[in-house]
Amino acid sequence: MTTLVVCLDRTDDVGRKTGLRSPVVGWEAVRALVTDVGLADPEDSGVNTLLESLRVAQNLRDENEEVVVAVVSGNHESMVSADRSVAAQLDDLIAEYDPKSAVVVTDSAEDERLIPIVESRVRVDSVDRVVVRQARDIESTYYLLKQFLADEELRQTVLVPIGLTLLVFPLLATSVGPATGAAAITTVIGLFLLYKGFNVDELLTRLAHQTRESLYSGQVSVVTYVVAAGLTFVGLFVGALGVSNLGETPGVVIPATQFAFDSIPWLAMAALTASAGRLLDEAIGEAPIRSSFLNLPFIVLAVSLVVRGFSAYFLEQQNVIDPFVVPAAELGVLSNERFVMGAGERLALFVVTAIVVSLVGAQIASIVSGSSGNERRDGGSDADRNAGGDGPDSSVERGTPADGTANRQAGLLADGSDPELTDGGADSNANPDPSRERDHDR
Repeated sequence: MTTLVVCLDRTDDVGRKTGLRSPVVGWEAVRALVTDVGLADPEDSGVNTLLESLRVAQNLRDENEEVVVAVVSGNHESMVSADRSVAAQLDDLIAEYDPKSAVVVTDSAEDERLIPIVESRVRVDSVDRVVVRQARDIESTYYLLKQFLADEELRQTVLVPIGLTLLVFPLLATSVGPATGAAAITTVIGLFLLYKGFNVDELLTRLAHQTRESLYSGQVSVVTYVVAAGLTFVGLFVGALGVSNLGETPGVVIPATQFAFDSIPWLAMAALTASAGRLLDEAIGEAPIRSSFLNLPFIVLAVSLVVRGFSAYFLEQQNVIDPFVVPAAELGVLSNERFVMGAGERLALFVVTAIVVSLVGAQIASIVSGSSGNERRDGGSDADRNAGGDGPDSSVERGTPADGTANRQAGLLADGSDPELTDGGADSNANPDPSRERDHDR
């Protein structure tokens, strides 16, 4: 009994890649076709289908069955012409080899549509569909998902929000409506993404750590920061109160300017308080005060003067506030009459004052930093002098070579010869060395 192992290729991928015409019949012909298709396209799953056909044929031969292995292809012109081409090739194979049954090998659902054509001509005992286990994209996706599910942080970051969204959205949709529920869910997701994008969790952790360290170390800045926070809230409240007194004002420019005009004194005091606390911490510490901390209060004051001046200028131009009136004053021989300062004059006064304040701050910071540097250099010079040995011990140490030289000179003989270079003095003449006499005789 002959069994036909037929590999179906409806779209003629084998013919287009190798240039061969089907059917390809025989063990050696199909094995050579595997090499041709593999060289043409190593990633084609058709190579695995051809190898599976050879494997099935080999297994049947091991069972002492007569096997004919063949590859049948259609064409890529149309599905009807492809099916008719496959039917004609099957008729030729059946007429030549007269198989009693067939085993169909395919690799896709597209090729499985040819099975009814095979069944209409010969009994089909088995259909073997080849599924490539290690397809690159599928395997990569699988391992990526596996690693993703194994990472606890990623699971909490991605899966938990998705799960909460799927749980909360039906409740919101049934209670307040789908549109409102979708808007609420979108808002929460947006806030979560911003929270993660700006690393707010790390900032909060760092802030808590710094606060704990400041409390344990007894820094003055802890108290000043609390006072600065209170002054900030007061400034925001005063600014909002000033905006509410404007009434119905079109636009947002005037309310924003009024808010800045009313709140900037309190905000400036808050910044000055915080910077003063930080400056006190630097002064209490052992390290020299850095110039940036000295210059910071002056910069804060200068910026607040500029903001106050510009906001007053815009508000006065819109007749929201009254012009600045300088009252009459008399101080000794100096006196001035009452006069009104215009908007431009007020702005110039604030800007010039801010520049002067910033210059004074830079000068003070430079002077203090220079004095600290001189102190460090003076301390280093004193240390060098002490290390150089100006004390009494150093004189003794320097006198040691001189004493050694005197002792060396005292050890010389009266005639100026060195006793180490003589033969032992008078005693040596009386008792000459026998070894020297033997050397002399030789």
